[in-house]
Amino acid sequence: MDATKKKLLLAVIQSDDYLDTVDDLNRAGFFATILSSTGGFLKKRSMTLMIGVEEAQMQTALDILKRCAGRRKQMTYSNLSMSAGGPTPSVPMMPVQMDVGGVVVFIMDLDDIQKY
Repeated sequence: MDATKKKLLLAVIQSDDYLDTVDDLNRAGFFATILSSTGGFLKKRSMTLMIGVEEAQMQTALDILKRCAGRRKQMTYSNLSMSAGGPTPSVPMMPVQMDVGGVVVFIMDLDDIQKY
């Protein structure tokens, strides 16, 4: 068994962010097992990435997760005049800046990682 300390990162990201995130992780030499999951609060589809890393490489993986899947501002268009029946067609759509993305990372110590 290798004496190098190992960590398991469980990263819960929005499904929209997972392709770019996994691609960047792979390019940096990290491998991820991808689990489809659903958020408990908003009931939105998400992805949970299981990433085994050596402790010395953990910050690199965390930086990729933050850059690719972290919370950020995005411009979208919305009908700000919402009535009980939904949007009013005569009111034009207005640009609105929204928070999108977001990643939650659980970091756990591992005794060992074995690949066969």
